[in-house]
Amino acid sequence: MPKRLQDRVALVTGAGGGIGRSEALALAAEGAKIVVNDIGTSSSGIDGEASHTPAEQVVEEIKQAGGEAIPNFDSVADHASAEGIIQATLDAFGRLDILVNNAGVLQEQMVWRISDEQWEREHGVHLNGTFNMIKFASQVFRQQKSGRIVNTASPAGLGAMGHASYASAKEGVAGLTRTVAKDLGRYGITCNAIRPAAGTRMTVHPDLEGNLERMREMRTRPGQFADPDLEEIVLAGDGLKADVFHPSNVASFVVWLCTDPAYKINGRTFYVGGDRIGLYSEPMVKSALYRDGGWTLDAIDDLIESTFLSDDMNPNAPEG
Repeated sequence: MPKRLQDRVALVTGAGGGIGRSEALALAAEGAKIVVNDIGTSSSGIDGEASHTPAEQVVEEIKQAGGEAIPNFDSVADHASAEGIIQATLDAFGRLDILVNNAGVLQEQMVWRISDEQWEREHGVHLNGTFNMIKFASQVFRQQKSGRIVNTASPAGLGAMGHASYASAKEGVAGLTRTVAKDLGRYGITCNAIRPAAGTRMTVHPDLEGNLERMREMRTRPGQFADPDLEEIVLAGDGLKADVFHPSNVASFVVWLCTDPAYKINGRTFYVGGDRIGLYSEPMVKSALYRDGGWTLDAIDDLIESTFLSDDMNPNAPEG
């Protein structure tokens, strides 16, 4: 069987472990030449020294399987470094066909405790980093009139306790995806996003065990998550570590989005995890009221109770 991505060049950020590693290996298995980008820090982005080892190990795995790959250790969060990552790809392989934005950091914290440093760090990697890579990759893609971009959003972006900085950055990625798709679609370039669920060092890191335990306890409190899929999977607790939630199950769909049959799919967001692939609907107004002459506070009081104040419209209403 011919390989679906033979001789194409793919750049995967945050590919030293977890989902990114699985994506890099899966793309290589379909014949793509791979740039494995990873700065080699902890999942929080603040612990320990940066290491070249994670990216180099993935490169070695690809080479042992008969593929071609090079490591890259630059940060996507830095504008100039992001440009350098693209240039390093062109220098090594002469082209770029696929960009998978996976790099990320995560530090659990309730909203009133989030520091400026944490906010800037998580937005810097997830949102700024995704933008930086798209900006410079799109310059290459536009010239060749082809290219695939797959971004990594998160179910947490739809609401997850203790993840305000992470969730807002990830939901920014979702909005960026829709707009980039409109900017680049005319040039034969697609841009889509996934909201993955997989057992990785980020989701089951020891630092998060306390949060996971609280999530397990919340099984008797339905509706705490905006996304039923996230509630079903995260609250399973140890199920996150089961084989069905291996990152390779996410990688397969990411690879498919980069193949020829997916050429019509653009600007969409998918849930990918375990044995499920789901297409999210696009945001739309769920309920609306109209009144000639505009609105006063009294008019809103008179009409709103039967619509916006109903229980099904307010699953996150404060207690008491």
